[in-house]
Amino acid sequence: MISRIYKVMQIDGDYAHLLDVEAPNSDWKLVARALLPAEIFEGCMLKYEMLEYEMIDN
Repeated sequence: MISRIYKVMQIDGDYAHLLDVEAPNSDWKLVARALLPAEIFEGCMLKYEMLEYEMIDN
């Protein structure tokens, strides 16, 4: 099972730009906010596992 940790770098309308914390030099991932928890904010951390995003403590 693959899991990834992302940091929300920017919220831009209906989309959020996520940075993979294990590959900080990679491009940001653009994800529709409808797929993310409603309570996200810039700087929060997300765990991606089994096609779902979940907020985790910083």
